[in-house]
Amino acid sequence: MSRQTAIFAAGCFWGVEAAFRALPGVTQTRVGYTGGHQDEPTYEQVCRGATGHAEAVEVQYDPAMISYPELLDVFWTEHDPTTRDRQGWDIGSQYRSAILYWDERQAAEAIASREARQKTLSRTIVTEITPAGRFWPAEDYHQQYLENRGQASCAVTISAAQAEPATR
Repeated sequence: MSRQTAIFAAGCFWGVEAAFRALPGVTQTRVGYTGGHQDEPTYEQVCRGATGHAEAVEVQYDPAMISYPELLDVFWTEHDPTTRDRQGWDIGSQYRSAILYWDERQAAEAIASREARQKTLSRTIVTEITPAGRFWPAEDYHQQYLENRGQASCAVTISAAQAEPATR
């Protein structure tokens, strides 16, 4: 089996990872940090915004079963690519929207995908498309976070937010 790698940043990595893990052809996922300047960042450091890293998901996939453009379609539907440094109530550069590519083919497909998606939106897409760099895996307790807790998503409703203190 020939595996390939894709990296996406689309806000809180828990829900994004769960969405990619559910796809036939995705063989492995890891959540972590990328795009910053500090080696071996911790979750707390990334959340303080001093490392420059984004929360991201590294996706290993079998291109015979799922294509990179199909992964891009999931990326676009799993978050709002028109909000800079924000997804819902999560605010900060670590929640930015980004596609981190490994080669010119991925770059070209990401750009074409962004252009196609932009035609369907009234607001401007702010997603970064940039070369992939070092990916630092997040702490073990973040890996498959929702799956390990029996949750399907990390969406927060107004009533739940008012009833429970924030855990992030």
